[in-house]
Amino acid sequence: MQIQVKCTCGEGNCPEWAIVELQGTVEAQPSFQNSLQNLQIGILCRQSQESHTFSVGYHELTGTKVKLKKPMLVLKKIKLQNEEEIGETEINSLRVELDVIGIIRHKILFKTRPKALISKPQLAVKEKVTPPSSTVPN
Repeated sequence: MQIQVKCTCGEGNCPEWAIVELQGTVEAQPSFQNSLQNLQIGILCRQSQESHTFSVGYHELTGTKVKLKKPMLVLKKIKLQNEEEIGETEINSLRVELDVIGIIRHKILFKTRPKALISKPQLAVKEKVTPPSSTVPN
């Protein structure tokens, strides 16, 4: 089977994507198990050109931008049906093309343990109350 790869965004104009690499696992709560599509798990912020932070719940991870040895393509599979072959079986009548929708040249690597964002509650500073001076009768 021959699969054609085409780029509709033009040479050198493909959007840049990045991979987020985490050490460990990210587990969803049982109430979200069936609806993970478009689920926001955290906030990714760029601190500088090479440094990033990723906040997930009450945890903050610090990572760095790393260049990949070989770039990767982000592809979208398009199934095309030939009008001439409608009478034949479905397997033979479908053609497949891959459309390039992005290119990945970097990954953001989070390889350290997360830092907890919860801090100790601060104790309120109480003012010293001076008791009223008692008067002793003479």
